[in-house]
Amino acid sequence: MSEGGPQDNPQPQPLSQPQAQPRLFERVRLAIRGRHYSPRTEKAYLAWIRRYVVFHGKRHPDTLGVAEVTAYLAHLAIAGNVSASTQNQAFSAILFLYRDVLGRELAGLADTPRAKRPIRLPLVLARDEVQAVLRQLRGVPWLMCSLMYGSGLRLLECCRLRVKDVDFHRSEILIRDGKGRKDRLTVLPARLASPLHQHLERMERQHRRDLEGSAGYVALPDALARKYPSAPREWAWQWIFPATRVHTEVATGERRRHHLHESLLQRVFAAAVRAAGLSKPATCHTLRHSFATHLLETGYDIRTIQELLGHSDVSTTMIYTHVLNRGGRGVQSPLDLIP
Repeated sequence: MSEGGPQDNPQPQPLSQPQAQPRLFERVRLAIRGRHYSPRTEKAYLAWIRRYVVFHGKRHPDTLGVAEVTAYLAHLAIAGNVSASTQNQAFSAILFLYRDVLGRELAGLADTPRAKRPIRLPLVLARDEVQAVLRQLRGVPWLMCSLMYGSGLRLLECCRLRVKDVDFHRSEILIRDGKGRKDRLTVLPARLASPLHQHLERMERQHRRDLEGSAGYVALPDALARKYPSAPREWAWQWIFPATRVHTEVATGERRRHHLHESLLQRVFAAAVRAAGLSKPATCHTLRHSFATHLLETGYDIRTIQELLGHSDVSTTMIYTHVLNRGGRGVQSPLDLIP
């Protein structure tokens, strides 16, 4: 009988140790990032899930059910006195936790009615009021607020504009990853073409100095930095409105400039509204409302305005048609008919 080789007498292999499952909040974070949700959505969902867990004495959500979810949402509405949109955001976060993280379908939870958001008319500035506010601004804040009004940009969309997104020849601005991760085109006002071009020339000189000082990097979306290693230092990818300071990214060691923080522009705009003597509580988003309203008054159709604003549903854009119904749908008050 021949001697058996190693293959005839296999040695028993050690059992592999099961990998420890990540903690709950790390699982939530991984699930959100795997679906490419925005960083703001990630931050909001984690905060709501944490509050939900704390509300129920830090019990694991897997031990809770529909009754506990309903009790928490009721607490938000009654004791917390939160708005309908806030309550709906908390509901979405908890629904995401059970469906997409814990893999549980809570019977009856999907049918829970969402809080009805009140229909409110947007605050709009008249043309002379917009002009009065813009007169109080100088430099970069003036340029950014003029873009928000002249192009209908949201605040963060304006802050996150990159050099490559502006087409001077076609007088267009490309909005990348707007609300709902949608791209859209909007108009570049002819009046802003020259000041914006001059601003970009100054920023390009600053970028060259950053490159000479071993800086000049910028954050790129998704995995573009791995796909195009030289792109983070290319001029086309730089922010149009960069921050004044360079910071070092901890994960990569790159010396970058973040885009101008939105809170800075909010403070400057609020000061300009006060200096202009307006009694309206206008914000940066009011400029976007005014853009849509003034286009309607000029005679542009609702579908065109819908595309410029990036609304998925025309019913969202229809809110601006209130401006066409001046004085109670055009009715003359009987008081005005008394001699």
